[in-house]
Amino acid sequence: MTATSTSATETRLGLRGDRGPILGALMLSTSLVALDVTILATASTTIARELGAFEQVPWLFSAYTLAQAVTVPLYGRLADVFGRKRVMMVGIGLFLLGSVLCAVAWSMPALIWFRVLQGLGAGAILPMSMTIASDIYTLAERAKIQGYLASVWAASSVLGPTLGGVFSQFVSWRWIFWVNVPIALVAGAVLWRQFQEKERAGERQPIDYLGAVLLTGGSTLLVLGLLEGGHAWGWATPQSIGIFAAAVVLLAAFVVSARRSAHPIFDLGLLRRRVVGASTAAGLGVGVITLGLSTYVPIYAQGVLGVGPLVAGFALASLLVGWPLAATLSGRVYLAIGFRWTAVIGAVIVLVGALLTLGAGSPVWHISVAVFVIGLGMGLVAVPTLLAAQHSVDWGERGAVTATNMFSRSIGQAVGVAVLGAVVNAVTTVGADGAPEGPGLAHAMHLVFWCVTGVAALMIGTVLLLPRDNPRVTQSAQ
Repeated sequence: MTATSTSATETRLGLRGDRGPILGALMLSTSLVALDVTILATASTTIARELGAFEQVPWLFSAYTLAQAVTVPLYGRLADVFGRKRVMMVGIGLFLLGSVLCAVAWSMPALIWFRVLQGLGAGAILPMSMTIASDIYTLAERAKIQGYLASVWAASSVLGPTLGGVFSQFVSWRWIFWVNVPIALVAGAVLWRQFQEKERAGERQPIDYLGAVLLTGGSTLLVLGLLEGGHAWGWATPQSIGIFAAAVVLLAAFVVSARRSAHPIFDLGLLRRRVVGASTAAGLGVGVITLGLSTYVPIYAQGVLGVGPLVAGFALASLLVGWPLAATLSGRVYLAIGFRWTAVIGAVIVLVGALLTLGAGSPVWHISVAVFVIGLGMGLVAVPTLLAAQHSVDWGERGAVTATNMFSRSIGQAVGVAVLGAVVNAVTTVGADGAPEGPGLAHAMHLVFWCVTGVAALMIGTVLLLPRDNPRVTQSAQ
């Protein structure tokens, strides 16, 4: 960034001092969410042993994921109206409160409800981190910065399960939540002091409360049905049919309400813009592939290749090493050839990696190499498509566009859980310990990798829908 552009950015946002502390606070904030995705997994058995209700353990994850996913669009709109800082502070505050309550939870139902509170905070933290980074850095810098944020997820994928095991075995599982307190306090204090947005000129737009209720309610039921269908209840049961029917009704009512509202909580017109629509479609594919690999690569490594949990975890970590590496370097690529062709190259690399999984044999390094290649491709798809959408709108719509991209990834993950879970359950049997077993497991994993390959092929088509962009114009943009 030149001195002139830096000065212009600081004048627009009212920054105090260097942007470095703000980036550090954004990375700390992101680590709150990233760690909580992985740190709880290795302690869930210990928690169930102390609090009871082992059958409710899946809700520790589903409740958090659900609350996070469905509130992202709402936070995106609120950020465009009230500013990023206020929404971020609310998110950190909710996550901090939820963490403290989780640490003192006295029963499994209480812990589940407090996880919902954490999820409500996480729903603000993730999109706001990406939006604030986009606000304070130029387009030429944003890929590197998004790479830094992505590296937090890579580190958390290794650190989270380790900390969860250490805390639950040697101290107490409650420290899984206490450790969030100092991180949240430091991140919040730095952002409060360093990041100061100037008040927007003109009259503040009203909030579409009816649309917010309809969108949140419909999204909640849709994601709930996808997450729990085939697990907590069958797909063809009255419960499942009723949930999806109610979701359709509420979402249809939201569409009607949004078309009538002058300032809808989520502007459906954004999706009609080619770059935003293509970015959202690509986000769906990103969600399906990342969830599919995160869930089934460890199962494949342990159940088919016969390695231990530690080696299986390192095999999956290859994905999260390749992603931030490519994301950091993607800036040079899209400044040279544009967003569209960068994303196309990335999608092709994802497809190559997916094809490698189909031929994965007994050596575990084979699957590690395959998911590493997929991670490289993801870094060239996820970051450029998000930045292309952000760059296509002004400040007043950037939060909504970022939230739309994040929400599409969440929906993709939920769809991935439903579809891939149904595929696996159709061809495998479950042993007395609850783990899949028998010769059908290898076949099921092969089908999963075929599904990932199909989604990768479709992703190439979605990124080709991105409009052609002029690298010279892109490079000079702020």
